[in-house]
Amino acid sequence: MDRLGKTVSLVTLGCKTNQFETSLMEERLRSAGFEVVPFEAGADLVVVNTCTVTAATDTQSRNLVRRSRRLNPHCRIVVTGCYAQVKPQIWADFPGVFLVLGNEEKSSLLACLAEGGAEGRVRVSDIRAACSGLSLASHPVTDRSRAYVQIQNGCDAFCTYCIIPFARGASRSLAPEKVLAEAAALTGQGFSEIVLTGIHIGCYGRDLVPSTSLFDLVCRLEKETSVPRIRLGSIEPQELTCPLIDAMAASERLCSHFHIPLQSGDDDVLKRMGRPYGRDFFRDLVNRIHATIADAGIGVDVIAGFPGESEREFRHTWELIESLPVSYLHVFPYSRRPGTAAAAMKNQLPAALVKERAALLRQLGESKKRSFYRRFLGRRLRVVVEGEKKGGMHRGLSGNFLPVYFPCDNHRAKEIVTVEIQGISEKGLRGKIIAVG
Repeated sequence: MDRLGKTVSLVTLGCKTNQFETSLMEERLRSAGFEVVPFEAGADLVVVNTCTVTAATDTQSRNLVRRSRRLNPHCRIVVTGCYAQVKPQIWADFPGVFLVLGNEEKSSLLACLAEGGAEGRVRVSDIRAACSGLSLASHPVTDRSRAYVQIQNGCDAFCTYCIIPFARGASRSLAPEKVLAEAAALTGQGFSEIVLTGIHIGCYGRDLVPSTSLFDLVCRLEKETSVPRIRLGSIEPQELTCPLIDAMAASERLCSHFHIPLQSGDDDVLKRMGRPYGRDFFRDLVNRIHATIADAGIGVDVIAGFPGESEREFRHTWELIESLPVSYLHVFPYSRRPGTAAAAMKNQLPAALVKERAALLRQLGESKKRSFYRRFLGRRLRVVVEGEKKGGMHRGLSGNFLPVYFPCDNHRAKEIVTVEIQGISEKGLRGKIIAVG
């Protein structure tokens, strides 16, 4: 491993789970004596943790590898993550890539580096055969104000457009006791907020013996730890149960923030997608959340231009979202993924039409976001202070997922402060601190 040099940069594309796993690899590399440097420094070793959700992320991954070689022609490149998992041979033949690791093999990074060997080595197992529960050898090193705890990995949904079940394997959960221990350790490090993350966290605990649930885990975190704030990652609509919503309404520690994949607001498109709910169910769910927690931040994922999506079906999606009290949108132009059922569907839409519909949805999302921002002018929000100061202002995040900017001393990073909202900027809300703690 010494011949690789001792500087390393790590680059992450995609989801919070990928970010979490990069932080674990970074910690292990530091422990092995590597100096972590910025990507632009041209490190001796570059780890690219890829995403393959869309064709755009595939392209980004390839460009990052090429750019690594331009920055340092002698660097050794490790490609891992979901693109490496589903298309390992592409990377084995890619110039400069000397190691390809699947998602299960990320934890063996140091051992694989120690093996040495020629370029193009592949360590990618059949991830659908992985059936053991998750385990954490250590908690991540991070300078973020929020810390992520990966409670679950994998997905069994097999939506027709999605490659993730093949890239991440079956749903696997981290034992509750390990989640509790991780939360306690991170609280001891000074983090005021932990984010429970995974690929399909609504399935949490179903594979464990005895089985448990996300609701049970959240209740235990509240009762058995002192973490000041707990945020949930994305949850499927049918898994956002009334007890969980009620628990979030009654709690001062559970963030009133819901990120819910809709994907389409048309029943026929939802059926073609393999989604197990309809537009009426989704409408009732969002309205129930809003009625229970009036100031809840409600984010929605939506796909534009799914195969066969007619103008009428697209209009159903736009009208449903427009009618709902959502606070922001994540819009994804449909991307044809080889190996998925949707890739073989007829009536694939022209790229220009997909782009046009995505732009219309983003405009709607921006309008929804600005409307939500305006509701908080003159009000007070409790936010976690982030560590990096830009232009004399710190950024913080409220429990309902509002970005807030305010003057603040550096030593307040990771603390919870109360900010009085005085205005709106392009990036979010702005105000001044009126209380600490």
